[in-house]
Amino acid sequence: MLRMQQQVEGALVVGGMAEAEEHQEAAVYERVARMASGNAVVVFSASGCCMCHVVKRLLLGLGVGPTVYELDQMGSAGREIQAALAQLLSPGPGVGHHQQPPVPVVFVGGRLLGGVEKVMACHINGTLVPLLKEAGALWL
Repeated sequence: MLRMQQQVEGALVVGGMAEAEEHQEAAVYERVARMASGNAVVVFSASGCCMCHVVKRLLLGLGVGPTVYELDQMGSAGREIQAALAQLLSPGPGVGHHQQPPVPVVFVGGRLLGGVEKVMACHINGTLVPLLKEAGALWL
C-alpha cells in the first residue's frame, strides 16, 4: 500500500512538473506575442548572425525602423524565446527536412512573416513593401 501511494505521489509530482513546464512554455509564447506586437516590424536577431544583419539592413534600406531584439544578449530569456521561435518556424512533422535557422525571425503588424528566406522571397516577388505599408511601417 505504501509503495502504491509513493507511485501515485510520484505521478502527481511528475504531472505537476509537466503542467508547470507547459505553463512556462505558454508564458514564453505570450511574451513573444507581446514583443512581436509592440511595433509595426519586429526582428528577433542574434548580434553575430550575418543573415540577421542582412534582414536588418534590408528593412533599414527600405525606410523601416524595426524593433530589434538581440536574443544572444538577453541571457536565459533569450534562449527560451529562441526555442519558442524555432517551434513557430518549424514546418511540422512529415513536412520536408529543411531546417530554418533559429534567427532572424520577423514579425510584421504583429503577425509572423518568417525567417530570412521568407523575407527575401517577399522582397523579390514584390509583396514585402505592401505588407510593410499595411502594417504602418512605411508611409510612402
